[in-house]
Amino acid sequence: MEEKMTYAGVGVDYDAMDPFKRMAQIAGRETAENIRRLNGGEFQEVEMSRGESAYLIEAAKSYFAHVEEGLGTKNLVADAMYQLTRKTYYDQIAQCTVAMIVNDMITLGALPLSVAMHLAVGTSDWFNDQKRCQDLVDGWKKACNLARCVWGGGETPTLKGVVVPEAVVLSGSAMGLVKPKERLIIADKIQHGDAIVILESSGIHANGLTLARKIADKLPEGYLTKLSDGRTYGETLLDPTHIYVGIIDDCLTQGIGIHYTANITGHGWRKFMRAKQPFTYVIETLPRQLPIFYFLQQHGPVDNEEAYGNFNMGAGFALYVAEADVPAVLSIAKANGIGALHAGHIESGEKKVIIKPKDIEYLGSTLGVR
Repeated sequence: MEEKMTYAGVGVDYDAMDPFKRMAQIAGRETAENIRRLNGGEFQEVEMSRGESAYLIEAAKSYFAHVEEGLGTKNLVADAMYQLTRKTYYDQIAQCTVAMIVNDMITLGALPLSVAMHLAVGTSDWFNDQKRCQDLVDGWKKACNLARCVWGGGETPTLKGVVVPEAVVLSGSAMGLVKPKERLIIADKIQHGDAIVILESSGIHANGLTLARKIADKLPEGYLTKLSDGRTYGETLLDPTHIYVGIIDDCLTQGIGIHYTANITGHGWRKFMRAKQPFTYVIETLPRQLPIFYFLQQHGPVDNEEAYGNFNMGAGFALYVAEADVPAVLSIAKANGIGALHAGHIESGEKKVIIKPKDIEYLGSTLGVR
């Protein structure tokens, strides 16, 4: 029997990375008093945002938000497909990068004001490909428009000896705002009986690509292998990540009380229990299963527990709201062109995620982001 693949087995081990994240959070807390010296002590950090997807600073009438995120290795798939098809796909991975940033920003109710690009190359020769550069710029601009924010600038360092010549490291940061303060989304608002609304993903998004690339190495036709829908593996992996800013913005503008949200990225469906509070997140209905996830599980092979613990498996983002608000959230998602479903509910009790249709249970101890 073929050995099952795991994310840790291909070199991405959250058990190794998460302790560093917690170490950095502890050190970061010890710098918090530095901002009190500004403007007569008006500014202070929002301590509960430590360990959340966005970091917040409180001002008199608003909260400022800051996020830094990266694309990961998805551009390596684009580079491979560029060689095979002569299509760069860099417009699509630009959107993925912006999405990684702004989808973290909105988790606490902050709307992005500006996004900055960081593009590190191994050699300046990378910029000689005008087609690829133009696609990247066009995609980044489009993504900022989808995120309802401005592209404020960025940095393009050449890091010879750090980045290999044929690749780039694509990432960025954003500044955002929660105003008025009542729009702040905090985990303290979660209640027993809340509904879990899942916003569907467009595909793998930008998480799990290291494992997906390893699978390509095993396939006789590599990225040109056809999926059940007739599309190639490579083009499907490169589907642009959904940007969910419009849905959160419209929900808050219409007065819907969002109790908490989760951006389903690294750690997969374990992210449903990102809040510190002890709740059980019960998933009773799954989003539509896209061909890419069947393919990944089949050709890894990757079992259900590993897949749902690392990939988004069709769930790009989650909102926790009162049952009475579910129809309005579903309507807003539809108006923004993104599928959504009432997937489950929240119960008081032990911190864990239960995925009933797959008979999977993740305990709180499996998510060490704080």
